[in-house]
Amino acid sequence: MARPRICVFAGSSDGAKPAYADAAGGLARSIVAAGIGLVYGGGRVGLMGALADSALAEGGEVVGVIPSALERREVAHTGLTELHVVGSMHERKAMMVELADAFVALPGGFGTMDELVEAVTWSQLGIHAKPIGLLDVEGYWRPLRALVDHAVDQGFVRAAHRDRLVWAEDADELVEALRVGSPTAGTSG
Repeated sequence: MARPRICVFAGSSDGAKPAYADAAGGLARSIVAAGIGLVYGGGRVGLMGALADSALAEGGEVVGVIPSALERREVAHTGLTELHVVGSMHERKAMMVELADAFVALPGGFGTMDELVEAVTWSQLGIHAKPIGLLDVEGYWRPLRALVDHAVDQGFVRAAHRDRLVWAEDADELVEALRVGSPTAGTSG
């Protein structure tokens, strides 16, 4: 059986707080300690770089997927276990979904949000049944959680779809809650 993998969506910048990069490193260590491989956007800068470097330092498997148009802008990481250079953002997201058994969003901007929302939408549509988590570093995702709750209240999102998301402030707890590689993977509590 192949090693399970978690795909992490993360910013290509460090953000305003040192806690974000610290959380990226902590998440990487939690993933590797659980015997899980990492899939991510393939960059060497920002939270993506902190995530990859920490996982590599722990001896983990790190697979990057980066579009050729971003290969220079996000400074593709050349020290990964595997680096896939694809033709478009659509190909990037499709390959990351294919390679991963679960997804986690770290703080990030529009690109991170786009990847997260697409993974959630594909789950809602039944394209995949892989668990999705958000590492809520210092309340970063709290406004999104409120928006999702509002969408449920207003009848645009079903409560069952909202409840598929796993929210956590601790990386170890989040990795455990995703149950990657276990018989109950794909469910959340």
